[in-house]
Amino acid sequence: MTHEHTQRLHATAQTMVAPPRGILAADESPGTMSQRLQGVGVEPSPTARRDYREMLLTTPGLAESVSGVILADETFNQELSDGRSVPQACQDAGVLAGIKVDTGAKPLAFTPGETVTEGLDGLRDRLKDYAARGAAFAKWRAALALDTQLPSERAVLVNAHALARYAALCQEAGIVPIVEPELLMDGDHGLERCAQATSYVLEAVFGQLRAQGVDLAGIVLKPNMVVAGLACPQQPSAQEVAEATLAVLRAHVPDDVPGIAFLSGGQRPEVATANLAAIAVQDTPWKITFSFGRALVDPALRAWAGDPARWQDGQGALDERVRANAGVLAA
Repeated sequence: MTHEHTQRLHATAQTMVAPPRGILAADESPGTMSQRLQGVGVEPSPTARRDYREMLLTTPGLAESVSGVILADETFNQELSDGRSVPQACQDAGVLAGIKVDTGAKPLAFTPGETVTEGLDGLRDRLKDYAARGAAFAKWRAALALDTQLPSERAVLVNAHALARYAALCQEAGIVPIVEPELLMDGDHGLERCAQATSYVLEAVFGQLRAQGVDLAGIVLKPNMVVAGLACPQQPSAQEVAEATLAVLRAHVPDDVPGIAFLSGGQRPEVATANLAAIAVQDTPWKITFSFGRALVDPALRAWAGDPARWQDGQGALDERVRANAGVLAA
């Protein structure tokens, strides 16, 4: 990569994690988004999905709390009701356009209960096209099951390898990769088990990133917080989550990574914000921010529920959640 190419990647990554703004994950697949629309009584269709994303993207003052928006391929290729492309609408709103480029988690051979994220075939050409149409960054999510035995070594290694290959292709195309290894919150595992598994996963991921020649100063890490499983009877406090999370990150994340944008992972919106607040007040070598999906957009979806008369209600719900999270970064 040329010096100019490298500097551009570094600058974009720094913009993505510059406080007090976070990254809005609005990249649900058409199938997932249709299910969520049905859940609030909206008949799913490409137009309904577009209207929902348009409601989010045109929220007044969005750029005050959001640096970028992760989009699904369907959304990236759509136009808003006023004829603007979605990437253009992002630019007009003062936020970076991002694109989810993986094609989802598929069952991993000979490994019951675990998956590997696919989407590397043809990725170089897709990234070149996305970059030409305004994508500044991309996302690839590796979802890893967690219990007393999982994730297996096989699942960790194949997903870490795929993440690293994706990241290298992104940087080649001039796109900043969000590297997202997520240990799932399902189950009854405790805080210590999550810390142990997260340590193992991060060590594998950074080993593969280095092996693939990825410039760590030109990525954004999107990890899970170290939390107990949703079914665990002993739920940790925000301070306990912060201490456990930062102990793991300090041990396994190199200092040259510019920022960490935590995923919410199914936490209730208020819990995710409280945990983020407890983490953000600590001294770290990386900028701390958020890249929440459900914790930001679920309240907006419920408030809007497909009713044009409640458009501003949906935007107000989104604005409230993004400002709540941005506020703890600025504190």
